[in-house]
Amino acid sequence: MTEKLTGGEALVAALRAHGTDTVFGIPGTHNLPVYAALSRHGVRNVTPRHEQGAGYAADGWARASGRPGVCLTTTGPALLNAATAAAQAHSDSVPVLFLSPGLPLRHPGRGNGHLHEVKDQRAALDAVVAYSHRVTRVEEIPAAVACAFAAMATGRPRPVHLEIPLDLLDEQAPVTIAEPVPVPALAPALPQVRAAVRVLADAARPVVVAGGGASGAAGTLRALAEHLGAPVVTTANGKGVLADDHPLAVGAGLHHRAVHDLVRDADAVLAVGTELAPSDLWSGPLDLPGTLIRVDADAAGVTANALPDIALVADAALALRALLEHMPAPGDAAPGARRATRARAEHREQARAEGSAHLGLTRALAGALGRDGVLAGDSTMACYYGALSNLPAYKPRSFLYPTGLGTLGYGLPAAIGAKLARPEAPVVALHGDGGLMFTVQELATAAQLRLPLPVVVVDNGGYGEIRDEMDARGEPVHAVDLPFVDFPLVARAMGCHGLRADDEPQLAHALQAALAADRPTLIHLPESAAG
Repeated sequence: MTEKLTGGEALVAALRAHGTDTVFGIPGTHNLPVYAALSRHGVRNVTPRHEQGAGYAADGWARASGRPGVCLTTTGPALLNAATAAAQAHSDSVPVLFLSPGLPLRHPGRGNGHLHEVKDQRAALDAVVAYSHRVTRVEEIPAAVACAFAAMATGRPRPVHLEIPLDLLDEQAPVTIAEPVPVPALAPALPQVRAAVRVLADAARPVVVAGGGASGAAGTLRALAEHLGAPVVTTANGKGVLADDHPLAVGAGLHHRAVHDLVRDADAVLAVGTELAPSDLWSGPLDLPGTLIRVDADAAGVTANALPDIALVADAALALRALLEHMPAPGDAAPGARRATRARAEHREQARAEGSAHLGLTRALAGALGRDGVLAGDSTMACYYGALSNLPAYKPRSFLYPTGLGTLGYGLPAAIGAKLARPEAPVVALHGDGGLMFTVQELATAAQLRLPLPVVVVDNGGYGEIRDEMDARGEPVHAVDLPFVDFPLVARAMGCHGLRADDEPQLAHALQAALAADRPTLIHLPESAAG
């Protein structure tokens, strides 16, 4: 049906037609026509205290729910504030739609000092997302939204930016709202399926490496691993794709020596939905003497970092189902289970040694989160040395972590997005004292929303990782020590509960109380008490 709408109304109506009921953003002078239309179309706006927080919250929403998140900013500085979050979403393959006004259609090409003017904000965003598109007519807006959602559902999910000239937001035109474009999942080519089946069926020592791209294929991946008797290791973003208490689960974290040894001994490795990226491997690539089979929805990414012997460019669930359907009868699974048991014991020993300073923390988190919880972690030592490999996960999309870009400040706003997307799940944010200061203002957002959200801050007095790296290089240690901040007092000033925990029992009790509280609770934990 065609109706006369303003550009702002057309945008919101198109979002609603694509299932959007929540956006994260801050009103500004240039996006007010969009805000005027939100409530009329049943779309809730969540107002963070900074646009970077809005982007991270939309990212957390998308990761936890499996549906695209939406971040709405105004022009210029607001959109550039969100650019880091857009880059983080791009690096970790998260579908987030970033929306902003742009300068007017007839704005002078070389500029004239318009409010919020940026030389080329579309190009700035285009550098960090899948694509940035500037519409030029009100009538184009619904099609641009449909195209963006279709792009985020095709192949590897990536963020998209749409720029709408601010004069179009108030302009009226006859508009037809486009229905969502059906995007069929990409099926694997049969010759590659058969080739992979021959290798896997003949393999005596197969191994599965699962990344974030396997999150929608957890059940099929488990069935195939059981059929093959193949141990399973996961990346950070793949954590939980196979429950950590499954007999074939080795654990998360590709950087451990146990994983490198297991893969080196394998005669076939099936890598599903992973770049095999340096940000997961840390200390160098995997040695892959066996046959490498890669499953990836991204035709370009299927060759990243390691050339496959067999490439299945396909949706992970369809590819794994096809492999399972063509597989001959299963053999003896006992040898694979024994290999997984040995590798898991080695992995856990190495993980515990690496995360020894945070084992009490991870035990308390495990008790609070149970089997259905979600941890939104920052790029902090407590997360990548502690929680990544020591905190058990039982479901996909339960460990939200900024792997690729490694940004600071991600955890708290991502936890807000995750809790809004999955209100029934226990959600905890995990930060270091340095990283929390990047987005500490979002405590006020969580308080306004009355979220029962524990925010654990592990305090090592500054940027501990960089401090250690400086020391390891034999260079002067400086610019990394931060003065004490009374984080519980800061939290209370923003409308949250705030307290300190000095040992594991206190932390465990505080987490349980925080999950049942009437508002967020910041729990300040000295690193000396996290072990």
